[in-house]
Amino acid sequence: MPSVKIGIIGAGSAVFSLRLVSDLCKTPALYGSLVTLMDIDEERLEAVYILAKRYVEEVGAELKFEKTKNLEDAIIDADFVINTAMVGGHTYLEKVRQISEKYGYYRGIDAQEFNMVSDYYTFSNYNQLKYFVEIAKKIEKLSPNAWYLQAANPVFEGTTLVTRTSSIKAVGFCHGHLALKEVFDTLGLEHNKVDWQVAGVNHGIWLNRFIYEGKSAYEKLNTWIEENSHNWKPLHPFNDQLSSAAIDMYKFHGVLPVGDTVRNASWRYHKNLETKKKWYGEPWGGADSEIGWKWYQETLGKITDITKKIAKFLIENPKAKFSDIKEIFGQEAKDNELLQEMEKILDPEQKSEEQHIPFVESIVTGKKERFVVNIPNRRIIPAVENDVVVEVPAIVDSEGIHPEKIEPMLPERVIKYYLKPRIMRMEMAVETFLTGDIDIIKELLYRDPRTQNDGQVEKVLEEILSLPENEEMRKHYLKK
Repeated sequence: MPSVKIGIIGAGSAVFSLRLVSDLCKTPALYGSLVTLMDIDEERLEAVYILAKRYVEEVGAELKFEKTKNLEDAIIDADFVINTAMVGGHTYLEKVRQISEKYGYYRGIDAQEFNMVSDYYTFSNYNQLKYFVEIAKKIEKLSPNAWYLQAANPVFEGTTLVTRTSSIKAVGFCHGHLALKEVFDTLGLEHNKVDWQVAGVNHGIWLNRFIYEGKSAYEKLNTWIEENSHNWKPLHPFNDQLSSAAIDMYKFHGVLPVGDTVRNASWRYHKNLETKKKWYGEPWGGADSEIGWKWYQETLGKITDITKKIAKFLIENPKAKFSDIKEIFGQEAKDNELLQEMEKILDPEQKSEEQHIPFVESIVTGKKERFVVNIPNRRIIPAVENDVVVEVPAIVDSEGIHPEKIEPMLPERVIKYYLKPRIMRMEMAVETFLTGDIDIIKELLYRDPRTQNDGQVEKVLEEILSLPENEEMRKHYLKK
């Protein structure tokens, strides 16, 4: 059995890390591997480490774990490095958002047309982009043959930045395409009979091919829209794949936006809370409204708390099993995403739908599998520059990543009116980071419909740069 070393950076993210651990346990071809869990939050790291070790012991998988707060430990001699870390966490993002809103920028200066996702900070989170580059440079030095798997947001800017500034093997992953399952289920389609393909950029992908039993399945979607879409209601803030916004975008562009693309729409759907509610549904107005994002933050807080409680419980009760947890924690289990996730994790036949471990298996063993990956374009989408990272389906094996031919090609409206403006914002973020030219950020804000005058731009940037955690960012942009 081929054994590898996998470094997970930002491993304190409990649900994500345990999904990876569970997938490894259900992948015998990778038994004997070493997993290095790295996080700077010692308490969260310890909790995940305990949960991972106990889970592996319970299911009898042959895996070894180690924990560290040191980035180099996760990278040295690694075969795969998975980065899911967010520098500063959501606390920093909320600081920037509050400053932004004080100066009239609803939901923050980083909330830009076609880039509305609430943790996709590309202009104010200099430290996040810097960390991506730091990781890549350490891989070049310590493990030059390792694969770098970009899972941390912003995946589009991050993977593009890494592939332009380093020589390492890098690929970005997102699970937005999984939203297609809701479309298939709603239309009554058997998943394995759907011939589908998505293409675009991360958080900006579109269903270019949609065929069922030899016919366009868009006809079925059109019928559902006409007869049933008025009955649609969101189950939670992130449930927007068949929202009014998604349908409106589909009618204009000619193909369906998929996953987070629905969130990353135009100002038309995002001007204020009432507008968001109209397009993304009551009561939240989508994941990126002040209500929807608060729901998300509270959910994360509950997950963190229950992770620590479970770890403590397992330490105090050495004979306890994971299968006991839901019964022991009672109502708290029913209300917590982590404990709900345990049912999937404990199912020996069911892997998570994260792509990272199956990707590792394909690279290591040569098992051919289909993935949706973020890679440099290299003529995959002809209208997009070759060094821009695109999100497309690909077959992966021991020889690497083999992108599919995009067929049919994306409609001209998607290319001209969605992808190119979104790519422009990516280029502005990457250039301002690399050059330290703050005038690029100012130019972005001058074009922002929320900007009333130049003084507003100067004041909001000055206060953001004055945050203690932005000292290095301030020196980078103001040269002082």
